[in-house]
Amino acid sequence: MMKELVEVMAKALVEHPEEVTVTETEKDGETIIELKVAPSDMGKVIGKQGRIAKAIRSVVKAAAAKDDKKVAVEIE
Repeated sequence: MMKELVEVMAKALVEHPEEVTVTETEKDGETIIELKVAPSDMGKVIGKQGRIAKAIRSVVKAAAAKDDKKVAVEIE
């Protein structure tokens, strides 16, 4: 579910939604969500001073908290 949430948010932000890939892995009891976008869209996903990336992480953290899970979002 977290993977889909990140994917929907990222695709809404970028100019090349077909190049958005999201993978989900488990490591030490934590879910790691890896977001990859086209190089030209990187700025749109990160935002000025990382504001958009921080907002994405906040939304995911809030959604994960209700399930009592630890989730990290990494943008590559």
